[in-house]
Parts: sequence; structure tokens; C-alpha cells
Amino acid sequence: MEAYPFAIAATNAYVGDDDLYSDLGPGLRRLERLDIAEEDTGKGFGYQIFEQLGQPDNKGERTPVARILAFRGTDFDGFTDIFYGTLRDDQIEIALKYFELERERWGDEPGWIVTGHSLGGALATEVSIKYPEVKAYIFNTSPFYNGDAMTNDVRRTVINERGEFLRRVSKFSLVPAADEYVINCAPEADRFTKHKVRPLADCITWIAAYESDDAGAVVASNGVAKPAVECGEPDKPHPGTGYRPIAPCVHQSRTESDD
Repeated sequence: MEAYPFAIAATNAYVGDDDLYSDLGPGLRRLERLDIAEEDTGKGFGYQIFEQLGQPDNKGERTPVARILAFRGTDFDGFTDIFYGTLRDDQIEIALKYFELERERWGDEPGWIVTGHSLGGALATEVSIKYPEVKAYIFNTSPFYNGDAMTNDVRRTVINERGEFLRRVSKFSLVPAADEYVINCAPEADRFTKHKVRPLADCITWIAAYESDDAGAVVASNGVAKPAVECGEPDKPHPGTGYRPIAPCVHQSRTESDD
């Protein structure tokens, strides 16, 4: 799954949290971002920048294939993010400002991708709407964005966990992407736990590791646990690339009352 580096970047945009990836893997590298003005951090805004690296050449060297700006989502420690990011539009204007500043600083090569979780996904949507050449990967996204959901929607991909709490709200708004994927990684979790980005990113990376050695390296180095929906014991190690089950994995069905 090509989305896994962006899910990792969206997770590590939450600098200071205790569930970040300690090892980004060989395909992702964090860059130093601009300092954020105090008046902007005071409104709950945050972001990080990463480089996505291609496969190694015959010398073992990797070339950047994209630059990623990952917006931080809502911090539920206070009301700041909700007030300036959902009830008001301040964070949208701030996000556009810092994207433009970083783009001026780094240039347009090798190309930009924006990403984010929850509120961060809404901010990534706004950047992608304004700049048609910018792709976006968005996770458990907030439906509180202002732009036209149809504008540049073919350049956006949304991945949501089935039953997470924002899905009740988003039923009444357009999905801001041509490609939307709903995955059921944590069927037994409550809707608020399902909203968290790290479990979703872990699941996406686990899936990607069936085809990508780079994703497999992230799974191994960060101790990513087997998703609940995969057969096997909870401590089952990832079987690696090239593994193909010879029989389908069957789980007991149940009614999902939260959806």
C-alpha cells in the first residue's frame, strides 16, 4: 500500500506524543522545518516536513522522490485546536501560509505531498484544493474544511478506520477525495480509539509490508503488532514479502452498531 509513508509522517506530526515512530524506516527522512510563530502555535497549529526516498540505486544510495508536509491534528488536551481549527478558520490560513513559505524555501523539486490526520487532514485538503499539483493522503479526516471537495479530488486519497467517531459527522458531507478507502483494522475498539492515527498507521504499514521491504523494516524496528483482523496469535511476527496464505482467514462476524 503506497500510503504507508504518509501515515507514518501524519503520526509523527504529533511531536511530543508518546506513540510516535522511533524509526521512520529507510524510505523516509525528517527535515528541519521553519520555526512556527508564537501566535500560530498559540492557535494550536503544528507541522513537520519529511523526504520520501526512492529505492536504492546500484550504489545503495537513495534519491528523494517527494517532499512531505504533514499537518498535526487536534490535540485534545485543550479547546484551542477545536476553537481555531474547527469553529474558526484560523488554522486553514496558517497552514496555507506555512506551506507557501516552505515551498519557497525548498523549491518545487521533487514535488510536494501533504498529509495529516483528523484536523491535519482537513488542512491538507485545503492545500491540495488551492494547489492542483499537490497530492494529499488523508487519514481519519475531519469533515470541517471550506474548499470545494470536487476541486482536484483526483489528487487526494482518504483512508478511514471503519466506525471511528468522525464518520458519523462526515456522513453529511462530501468525501474530499476521488479515492476513499475504509479499512477495518480494529473491529473491537471503541469509536474514539479507532480515531487515533498510530493504530491506523500501524495497520496500513503492516499491510504494505507484504509487498515492501521498507515497510517491513518499519514493522520490525518499531515492534508493530499484528492487526486484530489478521489470523494468528497477537504476537505473530510479520511473515514478510512474498507470503501468500493458502487458505482464507475467517473471523466470527458481528454487527457493528457504531457505523
